[in-house]
Amino acid sequence: VPAATEFAALPGRGARAHVSGRRLYVGGHALLAELGLEKPQAVEKLETEADRSGWTVAYLADDETVHAGFALADALRPESLEAVQRLQKLGMQVAMLTGDKAEVAADVAQALGIDEVLAEVLPENKEREIRRLQESGRVVAMVGDGVNDAPALARADVGIAIGSGTDVAAESAGIILVRSDPGDVVRVMDLSRAAYRKMVQNLAWAAGYNIIALPLAAGLLYPWGILLSPAVGALLMSLSTIIVALNAQTLRRWN
Repeated sequence: VPAATEFAALPGRGARAHVSGRRLYVGGHALLAELGLEKPQAVEKLETEADRSGWTVAYLADDETVHAGFALADALRPESLEAVQRLQKLGMQVAMLTGDKAEVAADVAQALGIDEVLAEVLPENKEREIRRLQESGRVVAMVGDGVNDAPALARADVGIAIGSGTDVAAESAGIILVRSDPGDVVRVMDLSRAAYRKMVQNLAWAAGYNIIALPLAAGLLYPWGILLSPAVGALLMSLSTIIVALNAQTLRRWN
């Protein structure tokens, strides 16, 4: 197979490269429309059959002709359904945001139990859709792995990039998952909630301690013979700090 040179990703459309001195393209409908190319009858037939099966068609073309079409099917990871169900049990609304055709996206969404589907969305419009959700009052976490997802990851309140994805996506996200396991998204949400609970507990302890200890140190109960000496006050302050630190350390046992 000849080596490809001068490779370039075309966000939302496909990719371009030079092979044996020829400029070739691989992409979808948007790319063919941009190049002004018509599909041969054989490719049209393939597309019809692919639509019937819920597959996506990618086209191979040069500047003048569409040479071939490839029917591609999305294989769902075994962990995906469980991950979606666990997120829903946590009270989260799960939506699919994809550039794939509506028919393909609908089939995947049905298999995963996802009710809200935004399909055939161009990369620049993914960021707009995230902004629209935020303007409706939602806090949005976005999970993505490709260069097309980078603007949306940067816009989301929480951007989560799959570690096996592109460097652009990773740089745009606040969280990077080392593995390509959808279940890790659920673990991130669980851990963030556990960390928030610990923060509230520590703040409540610190506030309660100060409310009680400071008046004692100021001599509030001195008329009744109760006085907090500086040494005891320093000891209690150290004890308070240790309790907060130990409570935070319990997160290390989180799984």
